[in-house]
Amino acid sequence: MERIVSGMSTRQLPSTGMALKLNPFTRAAAAAEVRQFHFGREPVHVRIIPERRVGRAVVVACDSSHTHKGGRSSSRRSRSLNQATSASVSASRPQTVPAQMDVELINTLCEDHGIGNALLDFQKRESHLQELKISIELCKKEYFVVPKAMVGSDLKFYDQEDEALGKKVCFQLVSIEDDPETGRPKQSSVVAIERWAEVDPEDHCPSTNVTKFEVNLKVESDFGTPGALILKNFHRDEFLLKAVSIKLPDKSTVHFPCDSCVYNTDQYAADRVFFSNKVYLPQQTPAGLKLLREQELINMRGDGTGLRKEADRIYDYAEYNDLGDVEQHESFKRPVLGGNDTFPYPRRMRTGRPLSEIDPVSEHRGEMYAKFYIPRDERVTLVQTEGLEQEDAIEVASRKMMPALFALYSTQVEYQSLDQAFDLFRTGVILSTDSGCAPDCEAKAETVVTFRRPKVIAAHDYAWMHDEEFARQVLAGINPVAIERVREFPLRSALDTTTYGNSLSAITGKHIEPFLEGFDVQTAVAEQKLFVLDYHDVFLPFVNKINESPTSKAYATRTLFYTRNDGTLIPVAIELSLPPCEGNNQSAMKLVVTPRSTDTAKKWTWELAKAHVLANDAGYHQLVSHWLRSHAVMEPVIIATHRQLSPLHPIHQALVHHFKDTLDINAAARKALVNAGGIIEKCFTPHEISMQISSTWYKYMWRFDEQALPVDLLKRGMAIPDSSKKHGMKLVIEDYPFAADGLELWAAIRTWLSDYVEVIYSDDDSVKQDEELQRWWTEIRTVGHGDKKDAEGWPELDSKESLAHILNIIVWTASCHHAAVNFGQYEYAGFMPNHPTTTRRLIPTEGTPEFLELQKDPEAFYLSTVSNETQATVIAITTEALSTHANHEEYLGQRATPNWTSDDKILGAFNRFQKKIDEIERLVVQRNQDKSLRHRRGPAQVPYELLHPSSEPGLTGKGVPNSASI
Repeated sequence: MERIVSGMSTRQLPSTGMALKLNPFTRAAAAAEVRQFHFGREPVHVRIIPERRVGRAVVVACDSSHTHKGGRSSSRRSRSLNQATSASVSASRPQTVPAQMDVELINTLCEDHGIGNALLDFQKRESHLQELKISIELCKKEYFVVPKAMVGSDLKFYDQEDEALGKKVCFQLVSIEDDPETGRPKQSSVVAIERWAEVDPEDHCPSTNVTKFEVNLKVESDFGTPGALILKNFHRDEFLLKAVSIKLPDKSTVHFPCDSCVYNTDQYAADRVFFSNKVYLPQQTPAGLKLLREQELINMRGDGTGLRKEADRIYDYAEYNDLGDVEQHESFKRPVLGGNDTFPYPRRMRTGRPLSEIDPVSEHRGEMYAKFYIPRDERVTLVQTEGLEQEDAIEVASRKMMPALFALYSTQVEYQSLDQAFDLFRTGVILSTDSGCAPDCEAKAETVVTFRRPKVIAAHDYAWMHDEEFARQVLAGINPVAIERVREFPLRSALDTTTYGNSLSAITGKHIEPFLEGFDVQTAVAEQKLFVLDYHDVFLPFVNKINESPTSKAYATRTLFYTRNDGTLIPVAIELSLPPCEGNNQSAMKLVVTPRSTDTAKKWTWELAKAHVLANDAGYHQLVSHWLRSHAVMEPVIIATHRQLSPLHPIHQALVHHFKDTLDINAAARKALVNAGGIIEKCFTPHEISMQISSTWYKYMWRFDEQALPVDLLKRGMAIPDSSKKHGMKLVIEDYPFAADGLELWAAIRTWLSDYVEVIYSDDDSVKQDEELQRWWTEIRTVGHGDKKDAEGWPELDSKESLAHILNIIVWTASCHHAAVNFGQYEYAGFMPNHPTTTRRLIPTEGTPEFLELQKDPEAFYLSTVSNETQATVIAITTEALSTHANHEEYLGQRATPNWTSDDKILGAFNRFQKKIDEIERLVVQRNQDKSLRHRRGPAQVPYELLHPSSEPGLTGKGVPNSASI
């Protein structure tokens, strides 16, 4: 339906497609103006004059010079003017002009301009038009979930006012074909969504708050298949466009999956374009879509300048120069990560914020409560739904977090007994706030924070203290990716001996042979029965800096494990190292602690040693296994995908749902988790050098190819090649839950993506010749991971097999790896004594006052070493948020959009993938019921479900979402 809008008046012309065409998306000014229309190929000029005394519009035909010469007036012209005036509509209630009146008006206009036989031509064209039935599904802003901080404020939505003013939501279809006469893409007429504010109840679904609009549009019979739509929103408020579908005359349907927030047209430098679910390699792009495909990629890249705004859709790169905050305090100065040899790092999303005046290499972090920029569609948009049982996890956590963070910067509370650690889950904890902790906090208010019991203490209060449980969590806890098989003994450091002393470990056969069931050390090594959790080289270079802090004390730890004949893993020795003192040639201090002492103080020394191991593990887990290997390395992949792969590209279609919410989580982490003075610095042992540890590991250890699970297992010695086995390898510890379940999922993803690539690419040359694909992979390596562009481990993208393998690593990282290290955090680390995140005291040596303190009250000394009550509460709040599944979560093998592809072969492959995921899920359940697999439950009776593919919403300790999200 075409529209002419004049000031506050609206006049509708017939839905004649190309017969009478208004230049797309033009809006009339309040004053009289001349418009050019097209009748077929001939221009017709029309003047629209607002009639002020009645608020109506008068349409007057003009000559070719765009001016009306009043001397020529015929009865026919007078009649047309009278009809136009009488048929005009008031601003408050738009109406449709009768079709026969429009035909007569068109005939008059055409005759007056000498087009001759125009009406006949119009009637002929009318007979060659075909009607398309268009269905639009969207969520209006009034149904968006509003943060509780905004409840009670003056929330107002302007859609109804805008509609009354003639400001509409309009769109236009683009054919996959070019117009042979103009060489330009065929475009339909512009159509507006009608009755926006007067929705039929049958068209609104209250359970999802999705509103459905139906529009009929006539196009010429040779228009071809719609391949894109151009949309403009003239409302002040944005809305969430869910999907558009077009029913064609042959009864087939073209689907446009959108899931995008559309802002007012003035917010964009270019029109919003959406493509159908039919994808094409670049060289296969239909003629009608080529220009749109190229232009949309240009729009997404931006020009690398300017401050990003909320509505922007621009993807670009920047270094991590926004972790520090010298404007708040000089102690919050932090080095730039990325773009330098000292601290290399993956790139993050560019925001365009100005540099700090105090620290010119760092970016200003903006207002305290302002969100960091990410493209709008990367931010979570929650819509109100009926029967919403679970609130947004981030919203819930934020209400708990503000008083907890305030407590971190005020007086902190110490535990008086180990039993008090359970009170957090019995009665909750009272946290005080003041007016400075959040915009809506009442002065000196108190907040009661409550939690459910984590699974690690759900069955038994003290099963977490068992050595078997301590060892089991290395294989099936929140960080199952660090354990290695011992391949030589004694253990040896790779650090420079001139700086860090003797490279040999202090653990000897004498320390561990009493626990080896009759084996000597070398036989145990040969029998593949010794394993190590080695944080020596990761932490030793930073220990002196950590220990300068009055609130943090650390060792660089090694923990040796042994697999008993019944298959159970047990710890047999812990080595705690300090670097040599500066200024002399002393050797590094190395303390070896073993279990099974009958002396009370020494028994607690073993528990203190385990606490130091767990604190090292907590830091490594959060800074390397979780943040770096799941989130930070994925951000450049996401950015490059949107910059270099069109939404029309099949690989974009395969990957994009594995990016859901990741940039939103990453931006939030830079805001409050990994930043200077953030949660990790306040609650983890490394404090202010936390992110330097992450950067150093990236510098020396991270390789893209080693993110593949089979490669990782082989590298760590946890598997050996064996062609007779199901996955081409044998697990050294067969009861290794993460690896056993992970290999099943890795293989399923590999099969699915290999099938997908086979459908898309005819041969290896077609992969090499795909310009978008090659630019994508080059940009990931040389820009997104530019600090490691010359490092080993980057596969050549030169075949279908190599492409499937690269995609396999990306999808595995975003889904399974992240799930394994994230969604169990509350169940294991939510109860602080099971997995303390910080240590505040070193282990005392005999004969010192500290050792006497340990002998006198070992429990009190232990509690003064590990996280205090305030830190433990903050970690419980944080891990609860990170471990919670949202209502809108999409799990591996699922797609939220039913019509995400139009390719039957791809759908067939995806259906097979779904069935395989269901099969794996049943296998995980069966394995957890097998009592011979001791590591799948352990003394704490926590089943290994972190790679159980599906989950219910909420805090479940299971589920593998498609993306690194919460």
